[in-house]
Amino acid sequence: MTLDPRVNAFRPDLADRRLEGKVESRHFVDGRPERVTVSAAALRREPRPDAAQETEALFGESVLVFETTEEGWAWVQLDADGYVGWMASAALGQADSPTHRVAVPRTLLFPGPDIKLPPLMGLPMGALLTVSGEAEDRNARYDLTTPTGAVVAQHLGAPGEHAPDFVAVAERFLGVPYLWGGKTTLGIDCSGLVQMALAMAGIDAPRDTDMQERALGTRLAGIEPLRRGDLVFWKGHVGIMLDGQMLLHANAHHMMTASEPLAEAIARTAARGSAVTSIRRLGS
Repeated sequence: MTLDPRVNAFRPDLADRRLEGKVESRHFVDGRPERVTVSAAALRREPRPDAAQETEALFGESVLVFETTEEGWAWVQLDADGYVGWMASAALGQADSPTHRVAVPRTLLFPGPDIKLPPLMGLPMGALLTVSGEAEDRNARYDLTTPTGAVVAQHLGAPGEHAPDFVAVAERFLGVPYLWGGKTTLGIDCSGLVQMALAMAGIDAPRDTDMQERALGTRLAGIEPLRRGDLVFWKGHVGIMLDGQMLLHANAHHMMTASEPLAEAIARTAARGSAVTSIRRLGS
């Protein structure tokens, strides 16, 4: 069985020690755990700033580092979905285990509990933080984080708190620009939208559309009426049904996350020679 290099860390010269005996490589090493310390870190195919972005890792996400280069790159595997690629070493560091997660599309990390202070950075939905205390000023209540910073308390939730409707989470990305490999409100792609929305609802999903089509839900025979939450797949694309007719998807036609009648999306893609490959339903 051939292992998928997208989610297994191996190259001819270096590989994850856990794969020893399963792949051929000159050297096997243990991964070193670190966490993302920037708002969102691009994971690239190659150690170059102009290389294609495969996905993003969000603030506080844990990764395993297998190699660092003198040029400032790290070859890593994301703990959340197993994706492997190159990330800027400067985006990584040591951090405490997270206690909270950003539950809104985007929030601000302030250097202290004062909304008039210039923010240190924006934090995307799903970013993980370690809360070390609370503070209040005349404007808001804050959760103090480690490293030093403050986020308004109502924007955070515990990692175990799950949204009841993943489709409602996905709808919060309406109008967000389309970005290949993106996972935030600054830019998101079709499978990133599905993965992020499901993650906030407590459902693990792989990163790419072909993986999602194999792993998520059960395939509909094609005669059942569609309903909210059904996933519609084309080769290299996926969308989420808002109801029996409307499709929500991050797509390169609108260059944003948009809602449109499924029939229109099917007709447009069919004109380019692409047909729906399956429709899958989560749960019962």
